[in-house]
Amino acid sequence: MLTQIINGIIHTPSGWLKGGSIIIDNNKILDVTTCDLPVVGAKIIDAKGMYITPGGIEIHCHGGGGRDFMEGTEEAFRVAIDAHMQHGTTSIFPTLSSSTIPMIKAAAKTTEKLMAEENSPVLGLHLEGHYFNMKMAGGQLPENIKNPDPDEYIPLLEQTNCIKRWDAAPELPGATEFGKYITSKGVLASIGHTHSNYDEVKAAWESGYTHATHFYNAMPGFHKKNEYKYEGTVESVYLIDDMTVELVADGIHVPPAILKLVYKLKGVEKTALITDALACAASNSKTAFDPRVIIEDGVCKLADRSALAGSIATMDRLIKTMTTKAEVSLFDTIRMISETPAKIMKVYDRKGSLERGKDADILFIDENYDVLGVMAMGKVVKNFE
Repeated sequence: MLTQIINGIIHTPSGWLKGGSIIIDNNKILDVTTCDLPVVGAKIIDAKGMYITPGGIEIHCHGGGGRDFMEGTEEAFRVAIDAHMQHGTTSIFPTLSSSTIPMIKAAAKTTEKLMAEENSPVLGLHLEGHYFNMKMAGGQLPENIKNPDPDEYIPLLEQTNCIKRWDAAPELPGATEFGKYITSKGVLASIGHTHSNYDEVKAAWESGYTHATHFYNAMPGFHKKNEYKYEGTVESVYLIDDMTVELVADGIHVPPAILKLVYKLKGVEKTALITDALACAASNSKTAFDPRVIIEDGVCKLADRSALAGSIATMDRLIKTMTTKAEVSLFDTIRMISETPAKIMKVYDRKGSLERGKDADILFIDENYDVLGVMAMGKVVKNFE
C-alpha cells in the first residue's frame, strides 16, 4: 500500500524541502519528490505545514513506561520501547546498566527475539558496564563493577551477535585487550565511567574505542592535584578529532552552555543526542526502578545527591532542549538524533535520513518543536490527525 505525505517541510540531507512529498511503500521510502501532486491510489497524509523529519535513533536508554531493560523480560522491553516511541524514538538500542552475566544473557535472549520480528525498532543491545572505574560509578550498581574479564566477555560474544555496543573505563587492567577484542567482533567500544587522562584516552582510541559515553558525565574535566593542573577525560576526547560523543540533552545532565560548546567543538557529525532514560521516563511513575534513586528537579539522582543517576527524558525533550535552550537549529538537532547515531551504530544504510530506499521512520514536528506525530517502519504509532 502506498502512502504519500504532503504539505510539510521535509528534512533532507541537502536541506529543507518545501512543496515536496514523501512516498512510502509499506515500510520503505519509495521516493522523496519535489512535487506534492497526489499519487493515484496512495493514502494521503496532510502534514499541515509541519516539519517532516527522520525518526529518533536512541543509542542509550535504560527503560521507560515504568519498566527497565535490566528486567530482561519481553514484557518489560515492549512496555519501555512502546513508551519511548510515543515521544519520537523510532529505533532503539536497549541499554543495561552494570549487570551480572546471567542478567546480560536474559536481556540478550529477549533482544534477539525482538530483533528477529518484522519491522522491529530494536537494533541491538547496549551494555553500559560492568567494566568501570569504581570511583566514577555514579548510579551504577557497585557490586557488579569489576575489571574486564576475558572469561566473561569472550564466551558472551561467541554466544550472541545482538550486542552492538559495550562501554568500559580504558584505564582499567585489561581494558586495552577488551577494546581490541570487542571491536574485532563488530561491537562499538565506548569509554565511560572513567578517570582516564590523555595518554589513556589516546591508548584507548588506538585499541578501538571510538565513542564517549554521556560526555561530561562520569568523567573528569580539567583539574588540579596540589599545585599542578591536569587534563581530564573531557579535554582528551576533544583532542581526538574523530572520537564521537553522546550528550544527555535534557538541559540538566549537561547545562545548555556546555551543549552549545560540544556542538561548536565536536560538531553535528560527531555528536549524538541520547536520553539515558530510566524506567520512570515516559510514565506517571514517581519512583525509579533502582531503590537508591530519587526523582528530583526533572532528573534522577542517587538519594544522597552525590551523583546524577539517569534521566526521565524522552526524544521530544532532547529536540526541545537543543533548539530552545542550546539555540541549535532544528535542522542540526534532527541530524544529531538521527543521522549521527545511525552512522555511529553503522545503520545509516537504512536509518537516519529521509531518502529513497530507507526505512520509513518519520516525525511530524510543529513550529514550537513539539513532536505531534510518529511513524515507524511506515506504521503510524502516534497520530496527530
